[in-house]
Amino acid sequence: MEQAPGSPQGPQDAQSLPTCYRHPDRETGIRCTRCERPICPECMVSASVGFQCPECVRKGSGTGHAPGASRPRTLAGGTIAADPRLLTKILIGINLAVFLVGQIRPSFLDDLVLVGKWPPAPYAATEGVAEGQWYLLFTSMFAHQAIWHFAFNMLSLWWLGGPLEAVLGRVRYLALYIISGLAGSAFTYLLASPSSGSLGASGAIFGLFGATAVLMRRLNQDMRPIIALLVINLLFTFGPLNIAWQAHIGGLVGGVVIGYAMVHAPRERRSLVQYGACALVLVAVVAMTLIRTSQLI
Repeated sequence: MEQAPGSPQGPQDAQSLPTCYRHPDRETGIRCTRCERPICPECMVSASVGFQCPECVRKGSGTGHAPGASRPRTLAGGTIAADPRLLTKILIGINLAVFLVGQIRPSFLDDLVLVGKWPPAPYAATEGVAEGQWYLLFTSMFAHQAIWHFAFNMLSLWWLGGPLEAVLGRVRYLALYIISGLAGSAFTYLLASPSSGSLGASGAIFGLFGATAVLMRRLNQDMRPIIALLVINLLFTFGPLNIAWQAHIGGLVGGVVIGYAMVHAPRERRSLVQYGACALVLVAVVAMTLIRTSQLI
């Protein structure tokens, strides 16, 4: 890897970084090891030495490599996908479908909302997590009631999810999203009132925030934009909008832990470290759920 003060696209200020050749609005200190073009995290592909740009990867794949030859991987070891935002689009589509059905038939959300123990009306669920409905920890991640809540979460998912999916690869990205969301749900179940309902993708979104911050730190990028955005979100979290702050904090911590393992795992033990961190967070989710259930039954 090489850092240079200027971009081949033209002279720049001595204090600035070059911009990605595919995304001129993104500064980066990483260059393709084959053609030396500047590449951002969304475009970089992990190679045997350093990173390559998508064009060099495509050229390399057409030069008659043997079937058993090692294929270029992302920074986190994931496989290269033709559409690096496919899973992000699918996740947004699932959230959109659940939101639209909930707008047409509001009672549909009653069986998805996270509830600790049988609450008073208006919730129609006859039981909660304490009575064995653990699936509510998962289903509540895809349910939204207010349009502002849905819109904000989906904009954040699109903005944060695409670059992370490109860098982590689909399997690792999906693990980050789901497990961060479960961590947020479990932390809410642990600390919130058992009769209060909670729903939304905020836990998973804050997990993406945490992983993005870790990734930017790993690439020595300017942390100020993501820190500023995270602070703004935390101010809203603890503001007067009746937001489940537990989901945000739980998801954020889960995202930081998993994100750190994803981008810092040594190459020779990459999968073990990465999925070991995912398992560790899942163990914490189960532990929080069991502890709270023992308090409520």
